[in-house]
Amino acid sequence: MGGALDGVRVLDLTRVWSGPLAGRILADLGAEVIHITGRVTVIGADYPPELAKILAVFPDNDPGERPWNRTSSNNDFHRNKLGITLELNTPEGIDIFKRLVKVSDVVLENYSPRVMPNFGLDYPVLTRINPAVILCSMPGYGATGPYRDWVSYGTNLDPASGLASLMGYPGQEAHMSGNAYPDPAAALHAAGAILTALFHQRRTGRGQYIDLSQAESATCLLGEAVLGYALNGKIPPRLGNRHPFRAPQGCYKCKGHDKWVVVAVFTDEEWKSLCQVMDKPDLAYDPRFADSSSRYENHDTLDELIEAWTSRYTHLEAMQLLQEAGVPAGAVLNAAELLANEHLNERGFFVEIDHPEVGPRKYTALPIKFSRTPAKPGRPAPCLGEHNEYVLSKILGLSKEEIAQLEAKGIIGHQPVD
Repeated sequence: MGGALDGVRVLDLTRVWSGPLAGRILADLGAEVIHITGRVTVIGADYPPELAKILAVFPDNDPGERPWNRTSSNNDFHRNKLGITLELNTPEGIDIFKRLVKVSDVVLENYSPRVMPNFGLDYPVLTRINPAVILCSMPGYGATGPYRDWVSYGTNLDPASGLASLMGYPGQEAHMSGNAYPDPAAALHAAGAILTALFHQRRTGRGQYIDLSQAESATCLLGEAVLGYALNGKIPPRLGNRHPFRAPQGCYKCKGHDKWVVVAVFTDEEWKSLCQVMDKPDLAYDPRFADSSSRYENHDTLDELIEAWTSRYTHLEAMQLLQEAGVPAGAVLNAAELLANEHLNERGFFVEIDHPEVGPRKYTALPIKFSRTPAKPGRPAPCLGEHNEYVLSKILGLSKEEIAQLEAKGIIGHQPVD
């Protein structure tokens, strides 16, 4: 059984996280995604053991003989893709890429807005080659506007999007969100935008240009924080783990080192259930906690009472007891606990993929299950230049001699360029 996107070909020029994740989603859904890498951009230096341990991007902190084939992010974000090398700073590389554009549906890139025009590969050029091609560009701040050329990574787009201004505790400084949240937010928007453009392409035979700002991808998910200021002119305060008006809401310490459970009570019925499970039914009728407003006013007192109870249990025990009583609660799980989680494993959320230079490792599957066209995240990420011959010969029809000449000139290859 084929994937939902069988027959769709994507040229993936992306790097780091946002673009590679968008391409991986399409690949998991059955598209033929060709990841194109310039060898001059691949880091091939030796990694001393101390540096490898600090970076923590290699299996068992071992970079091996070819570290460029062993990085965890590449092997996660490029699974199910074909991989070729191509130097786009050469006329021959540009010619090969244009020939691929002619037989492809989508070009995906997350360079700064200067790069594709500098290569001579902006949308007006690509659409002359293939009127049906879709170009999805994912610059940090978009293709227009005064910030268009600013350097951007998820870590500086996080504060620029407004997200960091909401993170932190009352009266304290702003915090980052814990990961480069704009990257995956942009990846999901890109996947959805490409699917929408493909639907339009199938109806009309025409492609289009998608200008996707990673900063805006995060900002538009802040919702009420932006809308609230537009309505009442007030800057949303930092609330830590609390809700703006519901109580109790918080993250409470449990038995053990760095173990926590989150409790989120929205209704009076849930509040009464919480009192019952804590074996303090009279609290439900205490005037200080009679309704959501009064509970919010006495949130500090509530936190002390709840944590006195949660600290008697492990985070998993507390979650179980609360959920059985009908109280929304979730244990704070770390990476090791997620991998061992019975619910996630029973649902097949983790898949084992055997990579030739990394061995069998667990990766997250798509959190989407299709009844007729299930995602198939089983093919390992390609090693550098692994599919050069396949793509150039089977898709473009180049002879072995022509491919050998490209390799001799350094247009393609299997090793980073020092």
